Order: sequence, then structure tokens, then C-alpha cells
Amino acid sequence: MMSYAIKAVRGIVAAALLCVTATAGAQAYPSRAITFIVPYGPGGSTDPISRQFTLQLEKVLAADVNIENKPGGSGTIGMNQILRSKPDGYTIGIGTNSILAFQPLVNSGLTFKTPDEYQPIVKMGEMPIVLIVRADAPWKNFEEFVADLKKNPAKIRAAVSGLRTAPDLLAQEFNKLNNVRLTTVPFTGGGGEAMVALLGGRVEATLFTGAAGIPAQVQAGKVRVLAVFKKGKYESFPDATPTVDAGYTGSTGASFYVIAPKGLPKDVLDKLTDASMKVVRSEEYAAFAKANGYALDQNLKGSDVKAEIVRDTRTFAELLKSEPK
Repeated sequence: MMSYAIKAVRGIVAAALLCVTATAGAQAYPSRAITFIVPYGPGGSTDPISRQFTLQLEKVLAADVNIENKPGGSGTIGMNQILRSKPDGYTIGIGTNSILAFQPLVNSGLTFKTPDEYQPIVKMGEMPIVLIVRADAPWKNFEEFVADLKKNPAKIRAAVSGLRTAPDLLAQEFNKLNNVRLTTVPFTGGGGEAMVALLGGRVEATLFTGAAGIPAQVQAGKVRVLAVFKKGKYESFPDATPTVDAGYTGSTGASFYVIAPKGLPKDVLDKLTDASMKVVRSEEYAAFAKANGYALDQNLKGSDVKAEIVRDTRTFAELLKSEPK
């Protein structure tokens, strides 16, 4: 009888230990450093927002979050690395609408086609695209620039952060809708390399995503921001011409998302989503966004992010239909 009672107590204790162990395991994430992959080189619009996001995420999760830049393939090399990683929450990264919504339309060798094949976490923000020229350029305003485009089709070159990235796609959309021909020159190193090309005189302009790093170049007298491809003034560059207000259509910008491999355990997904939402809703992150020209949608996560990527895919598909064969 005593032996039976002892066995019963031991069984209860063992079961309790298993519950404690399982609970501890569920709470353990993250128990080591997280890798955050940026599919572009340093210097472009994905760089500062990734650094600020990971800095705040470290505080919320109380864990190290290390950035790795993996440029190439218009962002698809780094994105493929994210999505081929083990779905345990320790490899995540930033995805853009040009990678996630456009590249699957033109690149059959990707590991992803739709948002159902990966896990969107949250929307980090979005940013309009600006047209920048050197300070010694002959165009003093956007109207002069467009007039020269019409007079000399295809002769003016604009550096962009990669083939069929958001700035490149914007140029194609702008050309199509406004009957002009701006030639884009893609750089695999991202926006930073595109800016270097402009400053070095290798191109006449650059289409740059947002404001990061540009004010310093403006203040130094090296560049001039002619236009912002949006409706209404852009607080970061109030003197730049809003193209939509000036009567020109085409204003596709860049959107940024936190992406993870498909199949994250629910507890990890919930914790990562909760932590990411705390970051984008924080006062520090909002202040950073305002200072650097990013617009925030602080409620977009999960299925809502999926819906936005699907919407942009439809927009890009329509643009593709009008490309020269």
C-alpha cells in the first residue's frame, strides 16, 4: 500500500516537473541572440529603420539583435536566406514591397511567391521617394527637369538602389503615366551606392527612398532635392515639389515589414509580434520616424500586412502589363 502511494506521489511530482519544464521552455524565447537580416547594403532607407527597430526590439525582448546586411538580387538573396532559416524566431529580417510584392512576378527562382509562404510580423513604416540632383545640376526645379526629360528622352540617368526596387519601379510608373523617359541605373549595393554614383558624377540624378542621410548632403551644399513623389508637402524637404500636386501621376513608395520564415511556433510568433508592436508604437520609434521621414501605420500586423502585400502585387502586375515587350 505504501509502495503504491509513493509511486503515485512520484508520478504527480514528475508530471508537475514536466509542466514546469514545458512552461519554462515556452517562456525561454529568446534565450540567445536574434539575427536580423537586411537584404540591402548599408546607406539606403532600409539601413536606419532596421537599426532603430532592432535597437528598440533589444530593449523589449531583453536580448541581443544583430543586423546582417545581405545585398544582391534586388533584395531577393537576403530574403531567401531569411525564409530558408529554421522557423524558431532567431532569424528574421526586413522585407520591402518591391521584394515581396514585385519580385515574385518576375523571378521564378524564389523561395516565395505569396505571403502565405512566409510569416509577416508587422509593418515597420513606409517612405516616399525623392528626386535628387547634384547642387551644380542645370535644373533648379522639377518643371525644368521634366522639360529636359521630354526634350532629351532617355538621356538623363537616375541611380536607383537595385533593379526593380521601389525607386526603379516608380521610375517606370512615372515614365508610363507621364509620357517621359527617365533612364534608371540600378546598383546592387542599395541606396548608399546609388548616392555615391550621383556624387561622383556617374549619373545625373538619383531616385532615393526618403530622407535618411540626405539632409547632411543638402546642408553641405552637395545635392538638391527637386521633388517628392507624393501628394502634399513632405515635412523632411518642404521645398521639394510634390509631384502629384504639380499634376504628375505615379507615386509608388517603399513599404517596410518585419518578416520571418513560415511555421513559427505560436508562442514565439505571439511574443515576437507583441514585442514588435510595442516597438512601432513606442515614443522613441515615433520620434525617429518623424526625424527621418518615415510614415508609420502602428496597427498593421499579420493578416493585415498580408493583405497590403497582395494589394501591391496587383498594382505591380498592372505595371508589368504595360512594359515594352
